Amino acid sequence: MNIKRIFLLVFFFVPVSFLLAQSKAPDNWFTLDKATDNVQGVSSDKALSLLKAKGRQGKPIIVAVLDSGVDVMHEDLKDIIWVNPGEIPGNGIDDDRNGYVDDIHGWNFLGGPDGQNVHHETLELTREYVRLSKKFEGTNPKDLYGEAKKEYDYYLKIKEDFEEARQKAEAMQAQIAAQFERVEKAFALISKALGKPSFTEDDLKALDTRADKDLDEAVALAKRVIPRGLTPDNLAEQKEQAAGDQLRYNLNPDYNPRHLVGDDPSDLTNRFYGNNDYRGPDAAHGTHVAGIIAAIRNNGIGINGIADNVRIMTVRCVPDGDERDKDVANAIRYAVDNGASIINMSFGKGYSPDKKYVDDAVKYAAAHDVLLVHAAGNDAENNDKRPNFPNANYLEPERKGLFGKQRVAPNWLEVGALSWADGERRVASFSNYGKKNVHLFAPGYQIKSTVPDNEYATFSGTSMASPSAAGVAAIIRSYYPELSAAQVRDILVKSAVKQEGEVYKPGSTEKVKFSDLCVSGGVINAVTAVAMAETTKPAKKNKKAIWREAGAGQRVKISVP
Repeated sequence: MNIKRIFLLVFFFVPVSFLLAQSKAPDNWFTLDKATDNVQGVSSDKALSLLKAKGRQGKPIIVAVLDSGVDVMHEDLKDIIWVNPGEIPGNGIDDDRNGYVDDIHGWNFLGGPDGQNVHHETLELTREYVRLSKKFEGTNPKDLYGEAKKEYDYYLKIKEDFEEARQKAEAMQAQIAAQFERVEKAFALISKALGKPSFTEDDLKALDTRADKDLDEAVALAKRVIPRGLTPDNLAEQKEQAAGDQLRYNLNPDYNPRHLVGDDPSDLTNRFYGNNDYRGPDAAHGTHVAGIIAAIRNNGIGINGIADNVRIMTVRCVPDGDERDKDVANAIRYAVDNGASIINMSFGKGYSPDKKYVDDAVKYAAAHDVLLVHAAGNDAENNDKRPNFPNANYLEPERKGLFGKQRVAPNWLEVGALSWADGERRVASFSNYGKKNVHLFAPGYQIKSTVPDNEYATFSGTSMASPSAAGVAAIIRSYYPELSAAQVRDILVKSAVKQEGEVYKPGSTEKVKFSDLCVSGGVINAVTAVAMAETTKPAKKNKKAIWREAGAGQRVKISVP
């Protein structure tokens, strides 16, 4: 999930009128309440106050953040980072026999034994294009029948999509270059007028532009871009970062960094690889996600996360590009095996060649009563028509009872992004949606949270909406631990606050009913969720030992529900 690229797209291609209309969100708006604060946050501040007033005591729970990595030493996170009780730090021994050496705070499935890390990656589309091109090079389709013909037809679709994606990336790169050229010229004019190479917003106020139209336009542009992080001091760096990551890495068929990990990504039997570099080369995304869920509340610094009583486990499996199915599945299993109650997954992609392997991990999480919370995606697409992976729909239904079949994961929550604006712009313009496959919406626009090195930043995306929902789920799982993962999922969906009226359908100027965009027709709310949890009778649990898989054929009993 490339946050820098998302910023550039928003900065350059969202109409200025829309950005100005949205203005700036109130700090910590995602924890606030519609009735008392006039912004549609998740109402977690109010819910926690109500729980305290009732004398409810929360139970510490583990929330796994499957992401790009987390800065576990951040001032607003370090005291709530999960610590593996069975591991002795730094001794080079797998003390708890779970197959991972010195996994004190989690694991990194994108690292190698020598400490190297995968940073940039290709898209799954690119990997499929490369795989199938090799397989079908020189093939005469007239000689193909049955499954081989179906796969060839799939290859033709992949080839078409890949070539289209390359063309779009090249066109977008040209547009971005042109926009940077505009900013460069504007900054040069202002620097000349001020007599210095660097300047701030305050410096612009000293300029008299009434007699110089070009300078006036330059100052107007600077006033728009500087508040969004593009300054004279970082212009060259931002330009370099924007100069074709998609073409250089994501859509480059000759790029493959997997040798850094040292495993065979096609060998799905190997679960034990990686290292314990929890941060990785760029932990901004994962650290931001962790802060939304559980940044230490009321400590007088930074922000307040949504939930208390949380321990954040970091499992790195998301590069700058598309994650691999193997890493996602193994990350889910790692989190389950090491005690996570909730797994947040703020990532997604358009293809999933090893979906069954991921499905098996999802089923494993369901069997161990773990809730999975997933971001719906940032393409303004309908997930009912164009799947976003991973998702809750099993390729092979699971047997349920004597005759029934479970076709959809009961422990899965799919989340779209909500804006803090009211009325017709309640839904973030970039968010995916789906009346069948997106359950609800949660705050995901202009969310301020933690980023590495004790810093804070504002990001937008369903990547932020997913941890907003995971934070509410954490409140329920902490204060009502007797409720199952499936029950918590149902509570969040059924207690979502129904939205009346019409909203802009993401990616268009068409207006639709909010109820057409998701299963619940509403937005997540901690107060209504707590009220429903209070009256929900716990489901019967199967009283048998729960075992986790460990290395070298070991199995270790972790709980008896």
